[in-house]
Amino acid sequence: MQLFTDPALNFAALLALGGAGFGSSEVGEVLTAVNAINAAGANQQTFTAEFRRWGERLTATATRHPQTRRSRSLRAAQYYDQALFFVLGSDTPGDEKGLYLAGRRSWDTFARLCTPAAITDHVRYEGGTSIPVWFFRPDTSGKARPTVILTNGSDGQNVDMWTYGVSAALARGWNALVYDGPGQGQLLFVDHVVFTPRWERVVSPLVDWLERRRDVDERRIALTGLSMGGDLAPRAAAFERRIAALAAMPGVLSPWLGFPRELRSIVSPDKAETNRIWNEEVVPELSPEEAATIEKRVEPFSIPAMLAARQGRIFTDFWTPAQRIMTLDITGVVGRIKCPTLVLDYDDEQFYPGQPRAFYELLRAPKDFQLLTAATGAQLHCSPMAPQQHCELVFDWLEDTLGRGHRP
Repeated sequence: MQLFTDPALNFAALLALGGAGFGSSEVGEVLTAVNAINAAGANQQTFTAEFRRWGERLTATATRHPQTRRSRSLRAAQYYDQALFFVLGSDTPGDEKGLYLAGRRSWDTFARLCTPAAITDHVRYEGGTSIPVWFFRPDTSGKARPTVILTNGSDGQNVDMWTYGVSAALARGWNALVYDGPGQGQLLFVDHVVFTPRWERVVSPLVDWLERRRDVDERRIALTGLSMGGDLAPRAAAFERRIAALAAMPGVLSPWLGFPRELRSIVSPDKAETNRIWNEEVVPELSPEEAATIEKRVEPFSIPAMLAARQGRIFTDFWTPAQRIMTLDITGVVGRIKCPTLVLDYDDEQFYPGQPRAFYELLRAPKDFQLLTAATGAQLHCSPMAPQQHCELVFDWLEDTLGRGHRP
């Protein structure tokens, strides 16, 4: 299971490799990239450069065949996403926005070439901001179908939603809605909008949008949350009563607890003292790789941190984003969820160990708990090597809970 000795590089490569089951990567392409990175000396610089080359190679290859262009665009979106994830630790951190936009163009091309083409729109959010959405349908019959709203986490891109839900939904006759919320995709990298703890204010306008469509069965709208989305989606379901079923993948009570204990321990009510310790004691001891990792994890909560990282500098105010991250704790609201809820956990969960079971115990709604295991290769956060198993489990549960869709 080890493609790289560095755990972060290895996990990212496993995610890319796992996407092959849904066409969002190619095994030979990923392993060829891995070999090239290892030969050059595996680090965030070589990883970023090699996967960027693969994205550029696929988008630069002209073809008059729409199906081939569609497939290459989806894979290019994956490879640009891999490069984007580590670009802050590369020699060109200022390329972050450009890499995001390259991946976004590939995703948009893919969505446009689907059959039928995805419907794109912008849903109004607070403060004049709009949420981009992509609505996928099995066909254009107009039949009212069950629909799943797919919620990403803190650092994934839309291609991950294809792998972890859209493809499976379409195969079962369901509609699927993909979106960029605050702290994600366009809203983060372009519009500079960070995460909000009030995720129901994100999801409710999406439900409004869906209810206006005659091809959506408004009684069967499900919501899933992948990675840190396992915190965001449950928060929304606790207050948005039109959600008929919820899947937390995994269940996350507090994203803050996913940060290293050593970092959490320096945060106190005293902003000045917290930042003094951060700048004088923590930052000087960080390796370049550690600094880039923290920059990546903090940027969805702090635009100053993101902009500093793009300039090759580490942010100086740790206290402010830490406060925002802490506001995402949903321990006190999980008991408000009324809809049937599926909670996933994973063997060797490396980011939120123990939280899925604690989440499950707090639920008062009809509930199910499922552990994906190393025995079937589905271990680690979000089962990077087994998204097909992951989707089988989730969509079997959704069908059992809300009923089947109309087969396309």
